[in-house]
Amino acid sequence: MESFVPHASGRAPSPGAAGMTLDEPQLLSRHEDGAELSMALWRFPSPLLALSSAPHGGGWGERHWILAAQVAGGYHRTDPADHLAGLARDLGLDGPGVGMLTAVDVRRVAVSREDGVAAAATVGLTHPSWAAAADPGTAAATGAAGIAGTVNIVAMLGRRLSGAALVNAVMTVTEAKSQALWEAGVTGTGTPSDAVAVLCPPSGPAEAFGGPRSRYGSRLARAVHRVVLDGSRRAGTR
Repeated sequence: MESFVPHASGRAPSPGAAGMTLDEPQLLSRHEDGAELSMALWRFPSPLLALSSAPHGGGWGERHWILAAQVAGGYHRTDPADHLAGLARDLGLDGPGVGMLTAVDVRRVAVSREDGVAAAATVGLTHPSWAAAADPGTAAATGAAGIAGTVNIVAMLGRRLSGAALVNAVMTVTEAKSQALWEAGVTGTGTPSDAVAVLCPPSGPAEAFGGPRSRYGSRLARAVHRVVLDGSRRAGTR
């Protein structure tokens, strides 16, 4: 059994809608692979609707929490979903949630908000790559390698999105990330192991659009652009 130690933490931004918050993350540490590794945990007062590419809790559905866990730089496990499920069990987390991995110290999370939208990102750029690389290779294709260079993004909106708009919002996050990396001089559109989660309230009137020129999509794009640009400038090639 691993031991988990709480740290002091700063406050993450709130999207600003009633009952919809991106609460201050609980910062924890654990000992694993001979190192002390950090984790950031967000718990929600009520479940949120999510669409995510994260290794644990990815896909579509309601989620109760998000866990961002740091791993050692030489991480080579090919079962990240099982690894994160084990961490969630050890933390006593109830209900379905989203889990992401990165070699970046998650206490370095960058945050931004804009009128009903909040975005948080951990930015590691050890292994940037172009999406249409000539030969991505087996390790990169599986996402098992390159964890050290991972850009993880969590975005939360204070208004429900339709199913199509939520998919479009994930596209918007990805476009804004790539724009920020380009502006930061990174030679790639991302890394082989990037993950994203977009969350919104599960009920209420739904926005039909989530693209970068839509009402909420444009705010989302700007918030993500800011956190990734800020994080990439501080990350260098870490």
